[in-house]
Amino acid sequence: MSSSAETGSVRPPVTADDLDLAVRLAVEALREAPVAAWEGRAGSLEWTCWETVEHLSDDLFAYAVQLGPGEPPLAGDVPFLWESRRPGGPANAIHADRAAGPAGLLQVLEASGALLVAMVRTKPPRTRAHHGFGASDPEGFAAMGIVETLVHTHDLAQGLGFAWNPPADLCSRVLARLFPDAPESTDPWPALLWATGRDELPGRPRLTTWRWDGTPRG
Repeated sequence: MSSSAETGSVRPPVTADDLDLAVRLAVEALREAPVAAWEGRAGSLEWTCWETVEHLSDDLFAYAVQLGPGEPPLAGDVPFLWESRRPGGPANAIHADRAAGPAGLLQVLEASGALLVAMVRTKPPRTRAHHGFGASDPEGFAAMGIVETLVHTHDLAQGLGFAWNPPADLCSRVLARLFPDAPESTDPWPALLWATGRDELPGRPRLTTWRWDGTPRG
């Protein structure tokens, strides 16, 4: 997908509504998962499906709190304590109460997504906050949250056994925002899976390392 500067077109923005839609679709799909499957591995990840939803919730929470202070930090993360509950497990600040079962786990995901949606809606576009790949703006954090949601739900779909095919226009907008050099000759969802190291494309082997570009656009 070529950049808007190269094509002369205006890049459609990534919005809080886009993020809200991504989280809602993910939660709706995950509600259909069998209870017994949650301790299985999530696709190619080393985490269980339960841990992967906790990690996704944590991603959304972390992006929200990074934007939260009146003067968001530019040199590092807001200092919540992130820790793993087992060797090899994800290091999270967010953990769901196991006693609440999968329904409670998905409530945690919904709530974390809602926090980021609210921050993206209310923070001025000029806001900048730290991310490990470079400082970004509210739109950038929305796009990152969408990519985390779509791609980790793909991992979960492999582990939990359901079909997952998010809207092409949603994938297209986050590709244009975060992966402007992704191939434009491929449908947006396969292109996003390739850009995040999940799959190969014809003539393009699966990536072993990848990163997005969250740099604020002009």
